[in-house]
Amino acid sequence: MRQPPKILVVDDMADNVDIVRARLERLGYDVIVASNGEEALETTRSALPDLVLLDVMMPKLDGMEVVRQLKADPTLPFIPILLLTARSDPKDIVVGLDSGADDYLTKPIDNATLVARVQAMLRIKALHNQVQEQADRLAKQASELAAWAGKLEERVAEQLAELERVGRLRRFLAPQIAELVLSDGDGGLLDSHRREVVVLFCDLRGFTAFAETAEPEEVMAVLREYHGVLGPLVRLHEGTLDHFAGDGIMVFFNDPVPSPDAPAQAVRLADAIRCEIDALTASWTERGYKLGVGIGISQGFATLGQIGFEGHTDYTAIGTVANVAARLCADAKSGEILLTKKLATAVSGIAEVLSIGSVELKGLARPIEICRLGSLRTE
Repeated sequence: MRQPPKILVVDDMADNVDIVRARLERLGYDVIVASNGEEALETTRSALPDLVLLDVMMPKLDGMEVVRQLKADPTLPFIPILLLTARSDPKDIVVGLDSGADDYLTKPIDNATLVARVQAMLRIKALHNQVQEQADRLAKQASELAAWAGKLEERVAEQLAELERVGRLRRFLAPQIAELVLSDGDGGLLDSHRREVVVLFCDLRGFTAFAETAEPEEVMAVLREYHGVLGPLVRLHEGTLDHFAGDGIMVFFNDPVPSPDAPAQAVRLADAIRCEIDALTASWTERGYKLGVGIGISQGFATLGQIGFEGHTDYTAIGTVANVAARLCADAKSGEILLTKKLATAVSGIAEVLSIGSVELKGLARPIEICRLGSLRTE
């Protein structure tokens, strides 16, 4: 509300206007005037006064009709209207209030009463404005909250998608490798491609026979122990875990993040598995389980990328190199690590290798030269 408040005085009698105007201006109010109903409508819409003092008996458009039109105009803010009327009959007063007026004064107007009613109407106006401002502010805040809620929903969806992506990556990548892949914004590292990799297969000797005769609880306990050893070792040596399949696992190196010494990583992982499983084997033997581990490692080119369907994908290596590693693993005796001649040559500086010669492997058209991994050399 303005300071000082603006008051519109409407009366077709100039003397009445002058009297009311003089009284209000002495109190510091900004007073404007209109001489009839039509002028009152026009002035109210243009000047937007804080209070209208409106005579009832006017030619053409009386005060009652002016009140109805002003109160029915949705473009106008709340403006209290104080009727000035010579009619003191309660029925006339009720008609005036029913038309939308907020209060009334009967003529002749008492100065003290006029001042009191004007102050009361202006207090109502100020309170209404305050409520309206609060409502507008709340509406704005609600709109802003709705906008933030929409943004938050988008952020949550993005974060959930990212968490799902992180979860998928960490199923087959060491944490430090997963972070590198996650830093690749468009995920291009996981697109299908061809690269030379080193593939390691590992599974338990004697597990099939054991699983046929042992209780299910015993089988699951052995697998938990076995996987509990293999999982941390794969992560420690930064291998990419293709999958667990019962007692068998497949791990490869040099993808999705290139490794400068993938052959050495694979051999060190194989040796670590052999050492750790030896300790487990002793425990299994005490429980009457005849179990051991066989490992096969191969080096060569493979096609790599994501396979699966919506909601479940894996990252894998496909090609002869994986088949060779699997066949070597199947032929390896308990505690034995078999590797191709190419790989043996690559790691001869860090490990002792013994040539076995040319061997025919199931599913392969030609024999290949293989070697047995001995102990690692002291660095």
